[in-house]
Amino acid sequence: MPQPPSVRSILTELLRPYRARILIAAIALVLAAGAMLGVGQGLRAVIDKGFSAGDPAWLDRALAAMFGVIALLAAATWLRFYNVSWLGERVTADLRRRVFDHLLSLPPSWFESGRTGDVISRLTSDTTQLENVIGSSVSIALRNALLLIGGLAMLFTTSTKLTLLVIAGVPLVVVPIVLFGRRVRALARESQDRVADLGNRIDETIHEIRIVQAYGHEGADRADFAERVERGFLTARRRITARSALIVAVMVLVFGAIAFILWIGGHDVLAGRLTAGELSAFVFYAAMVAGSVGALSEVWGDLQRARGATERLMELLATVPDIAPPANPQSLPPPRGEVRFEQVNFRYPSRPDTAALDDFSLAVSPGETVALVGPSGAGKTTVFQMLLRFYDPASGIITIDGVPLHQADPRAVRERIALVPQEPVIFAMSVLENVRYARPQATLAEVRAACEAAYADEFVKNLPQGYDTDLGERGVKLSGGQRQRIAIARAILADRPILLLDEATSALDAESERVVQAALEYLMRGRTTLVIAHRLATVQEADRIVVMEHGRIVEAGTHAQLVEADGLYAHLARLQFAG
Repeated sequence: MPQPPSVRSILTELLRPYRARILIAAIALVLAAGAMLGVGQGLRAVIDKGFSAGDPAWLDRALAAMFGVIALLAAATWLRFYNVSWLGERVTADLRRRVFDHLLSLPPSWFESGRTGDVISRLTSDTTQLENVIGSSVSIALRNALLLIGGLAMLFTTSTKLTLLVIAGVPLVVVPIVLFGRRVRALARESQDRVADLGNRIDETIHEIRIVQAYGHEGADRADFAERVERGFLTARRRITARSALIVAVMVLVFGAIAFILWIGGHDVLAGRLTAGELSAFVFYAAMVAGSVGALSEVWGDLQRARGATERLMELLATVPDIAPPANPQSLPPPRGEVRFEQVNFRYPSRPDTAALDDFSLAVSPGETVALVGPSGAGKTTVFQMLLRFYDPASGIITIDGVPLHQADPRAVRERIALVPQEPVIFAMSVLENVRYARPQATLAEVRAACEAAYADEFVKNLPQGYDTDLGERGVKLSGGQRQRIAIARAILADRPILLLDEATSALDAESERVVQAALEYLMRGRTTLVIAHRLATVQEADRIVVMEHGRIVEAGTHAQLVEADGLYAHLARLQFAG
């Protein structure tokens, strides 16, 4: 199994295409830091050679030079800020795309064990944390690190004794940075988890708002959400308290040290061991060093918070899909639509004690219609999941047109299959985009032809904008029968040799069922079709009916043969047809 990518390797890979901008930002950063250090020397010259010496010409030249240095500082700062901010936005956009692309490679089983809100939080707020670091915090940290190093160097050239006193106070600053920084990092990770928890709750409640209101659960949901918000606030407050304590500790220690240095330096000036310009320059550089250390302590909190967010993102990117194409996938032959299950055994990871498929064998010939019937939990849906290769069997072989699925590219396998689920999936986009979801390159004429075949064109033409009408989230603007016909039109447009129908008419009224059934009959022509049947009346004309129980095939035959056999199918038929 390949090793998961490290934070450093992924960030390096994301930044590599933008080396030129990084170089420009770095040059601007050095120029700005150098200009800032030069201001201190200009201040020293103004005081010692301008004011003290009483030379107006020298004062004019010194002030003009300082203005030039400040202009350079401003230009370099703009160049650094623009390029670094651009990098933050660009790398964050690339990272979001990379994480989203990786999410689409993960099997449905991974999402069944996770929470949608948590994934959304990582893809949005966590990447925003990283954007702040790349586009701001790292630049600020590097700038202040340069000023700290340069300031210390200038301090040494001004007064070694005072500089050694400054350095002696450094441990007093470093210790609280390290101690509080660890606390900030842990609380930052916890804070992001709280935000994700809120996202989960919002996502679940809004999607199921009809049930929430139907059962009068608004009060309980408000109370639960308020409690989660308060937990998030308390976590954020602890993080803010720790970070504030870090900043205050650094400021008190650093500026207390400056006051002490001023006291020592002032006595040196009075004693003639130091000039007023040198002391002024020293104070300037000491303030610069102190400000740099303070800024670094504040940025350290940002970096720790972003590190927690980055770790959460890396967890996503480090997730290795259970279903992946082999190194050298076997090509599928020209499509015929033959499907075979040979002694397949499978248990869901979340239910290891129960066999979903137990020594399951089934052969479906090209063009044949096979109905899968049986009580809930018999394994019917699992057959579809395995055929789409959302899971791999523990043992046994599944083949399409003679090629074992585990030896083929999963995408190539799925391109042979069209699915019409029991609950049609409609996206918050137009009719046109929903239908051609199966073939994004399809023309409007092809989409219209598919809708006509699915008996959907008539109601689509009556929508406000016709095929350009946005259907709303989950197709809320359509009735159940209309949504199902859009899903069937999508499958017709896909034009794939194998068709999986998960009882597409079970939730419809009689009139809608009649229209949808006619659309399904058109769709099934010339295709190998597997139908999960909950209502036996819909599959009496199937070429073969396979009766499943506890993951096994217990009966198989036509409707008449199974009724005559008086087994499980006959029992189910009596229950349904008795009314």
